[in-house]
Amino acid sequence: MKLHIVPARTGFTWVRLGTRTFLRQPLALAGLFFMFMALVTVLALVPVVGSVVALVLVPAATLGIMAASREADAGRFPMPSLLLTGFRADRQRTRTLLTLGLIYAVAVTVVLGLAALVGGDPASAPPPPADADPTELARDALLGGGLWLAMLLYLPIGMAFWHAPALTHWHGIGPAQSLFYSVMACWANKGAMLAYMAGWVFIFMGSSVVLSLMAALLGPALLGVVLYPMVLLMASLFHASVYFTYRDSFQTDDTPVDTAAT
Repeated sequence: MKLHIVPARTGFTWVRLGTRTFLRQPLALAGLFFMFMALVTVLALVPVVGSVVALVLVPAATLGIMAASREADAGRFPMPSLLLTGFRADRQRTRTLLTLGLIYAVAVTVVLGLAALVGGDPASAPPPPADADPTELARDALLGGGLWLAMLLYLPIGMAFWHAPALTHWHGIGPAQSLFYSVMACWANKGAMLAYMAGWVFIFMGSSVVLSLMAALLGPALLGVVLYPMVLLMASLFHASVYFTYRDSFQTDDTPVDTAAT
């Protein structure tokens, strides 16, 4: 395995491939993402420990969705069991993936703690009024200093964990090496990654325009009913494209063999 440098325009190709793959199997790919979010919601009900466990599972969920995208791209139906891809491998790779999860949980907890010191703890803020405009709430959240600090601090974490789950599972690389190679791949292909992110920002901004029009037509109350499902749908669409950023960022002598049990 070695790093593969791609042109900047490849980032837009990744957006297109992810969208095309999602549209091939929209119910299956969206369903996998919804299943993970439902699990996170249930875990969040468990004080303290639940949130930590949810963070630990993020790399495994990322790998599962990448495996599902690979199946859909190959013309096969992604089964729900693919979400457990990381836990169906040999013990060493499963332990490595869980180690990544623990590192991720610690890193995100530290980032959220620092952001809370700057912008205040959102959990201690008074709840918004029932008739509050979702657009205004989103704008107020974006203007918060803590959010921008969290985004800045999360950037290196995101780079480190972008390819790491796939590298540990499909190539048997250890946690430290996978994190290092992931950062190097993201940095070496920073032009493509920036184009990739810009493409998704454009799509998300277009979606926000649609939401604003819906708010004008339906009113804030009805918009709140469709807002969360639409956000989850856009998130699942985005995650369907992550596999292609990994696939094109590394060259291998052979196609990675899935170690999950059949």
